[in-house]
Amino acid sequence: MRKNKWRFCVIILSGFILVQSACAQNPPFFGKAYVNEEKLVEKATVLLNNGQGLVPLKALSELTIASIHFSYPYAAGFDSLLNKYSQIKSFNGMEYVGMKGPGVLDFDTKLYNTLIVQLTDADLANPQIISFINDNRVAKNLVIAFFGNGNSLAKFDNINAPIILAERSSPVSAYYSAQAIFGGVPITQNLSRTVSSKYRVNTGFITVKTRLQYTVPEDAGINSNNLLAIDNVAYEAMFDQATPGCVVLVAKDGKVIFNKAYGYHTYDKAIPERVTDIFDMASVTKVSATTMETMRLTEEGRINLDSTMGTYLSLARNSNKKDVRIRELLLHQAGLIPDIQTYEKLKPTDISIDSSAIYPIKVSDHFYLRKDYFKDVMWPDILNSPLKTRGQYVYSDLSMVIMKEILETVTSTPLNMYLHQNFYAPLGMQTAGFLPYKRFSRDQIVPTENDEVFRHSLLDGYVHDPTAALLGGVSGNAGLFASANDMAILYQMLLNGGTYGGDEYFKTQTVDQFTAKQSDVSRRGLGFDRWDPIVDHHYPSELASPQTYGHTGYTGTCIWVDPKYNLVYVFLSNRVNPKVSDKLSSLRIRPRIQNVVYEAIEKGL
Repeated sequence: MRKNKWRFCVIILSGFILVQSACAQNPPFFGKAYVNEEKLVEKATVLLNNGQGLVPLKALSELTIASIHFSYPYAAGFDSLLNKYSQIKSFNGMEYVGMKGPGVLDFDTKLYNTLIVQLTDADLANPQIISFINDNRVAKNLVIAFFGNGNSLAKFDNINAPIILAERSSPVSAYYSAQAIFGGVPITQNLSRTVSSKYRVNTGFITVKTRLQYTVPEDAGINSNNLLAIDNVAYEAMFDQATPGCVVLVAKDGKVIFNKAYGYHTYDKAIPERVTDIFDMASVTKVSATTMETMRLTEEGRINLDSTMGTYLSLARNSNKKDVRIRELLLHQAGLIPDIQTYEKLKPTDISIDSSAIYPIKVSDHFYLRKDYFKDVMWPDILNSPLKTRGQYVYSDLSMVIMKEILETVTSTPLNMYLHQNFYAPLGMQTAGFLPYKRFSRDQIVPTENDEVFRHSLLDGYVHDPTAALLGGVSGNAGLFASANDMAILYQMLLNGGTYGGDEYFKTQTVDQFTAKQSDVSRRGLGFDRWDPIVDHHYPSELASPQTYGHTGYTGTCIWVDPKYNLVYVFLSNRVNPKVSDKLSSLRIRPRIQNVVYEAIEKGL
């Protein structure tokens, strides 16, 4: 009966639920046909002039990148894949050919230090385009994506910039070359013939895969049809109003094989969900932000897991927490209470509707908190709170609030700035960070609760968690916002053993230590939540392996990594909009979608 109900619901919902895929365009190749075409493209793609190792691109936080196309017919698909790795500004070079001339294009791209130029054989017949290439070959990082039969390569004999020659013409070729520029796919071939005095047979450069690839399920040994059941579970979630929308991403073997957006930002259906949308990650912040920095500082020897709060925080030395160890905080075994009172303790003199030197902390629109409120009220409340259950597992937001204070004391750097500089920007994570309302338009951010008790407004770009809100939106327990793709990048780095894009962020042993079971009284790792050995709990999924680690978020988010299956699973939603609801959990939406993925892996092709 339930199956018939949902078959009917899928038919009805298909009329108004927007589903987006990983690529901006739908290629004419699907499933095995896509994989077969990709193999042919790989054999027909060569990298030349890469003696300086510019390709794959590295140090993404230092690059400002423009992509310029002229007559290439698949430029939109090419640029859509580039934007999976870094923020790219696209220019239609044909608008500059003729009246404007290459000098105007030079002017408009002057603030970009890296130019990716898409060229065809026809483009090389235009002297203005050749002039533009010659003018930029010294002052800029220049990467040429050349789509042609190779006979025109002689025109590049005086060019030392990397050239990716793709002799096969198809949308898949566009995707492949774009990903090769960032290391999403390898370049494995050399020139098969001599085409000029410079470009001779067997010349070329080989690269290896260093970042996520974006492809079809069949490329990871999975039949696309076996993932269709994800749609059914997502539709059920929206039909039962467990959430107005969601985004699901699956990466297998370092390949994003599924990335879809369902529904809308809110139930009024004003803004369709997109795969690039930014969500309040809630407690996923604990592992995606605070734990990441803790891992780095532990690896550097600047934090010792068996040192105490008193070692790092002078104010803690006069409290009952002076000998609480860092390890206990990360395991939620410090005896801390779950949280302290937040907005309940606010006095009229603590808040203002306008910002000023006295009220500088923005909590939400027209809601400002007085200076030093955390130091004067919240921090003493935390330090003076009781320790009732030390040695037992009691999940507490205070543990990561305290960790933020420790981290900032050790580094002398705000948590959000440290993470941006050391992880998010270098990894190419374009949306991840705190305080998104300062960096993005509201229609890019998925709203959470219509808060009628505390902030009396719809929370759009402001953290949902009240403790983090009173810290100005930057806290160790919550406050991180991100897209699904950003989360996939971060956790693929962990799955890789701490490396991504050719850079090492952690030593493998550090990743293994923090993500492994570290408690005698719970399933927890250090900061990370893990697979539950109690079979009846089916957590996080009844088919997940005991190696699985990750975290969930109160707003309706989760990220799970399963090393046994080389799998990253991301689910993002705003189940608290417009009001908090338990339906997402009671319907088991997140684990059921995760189960579909495991079942598809087991079935194979």
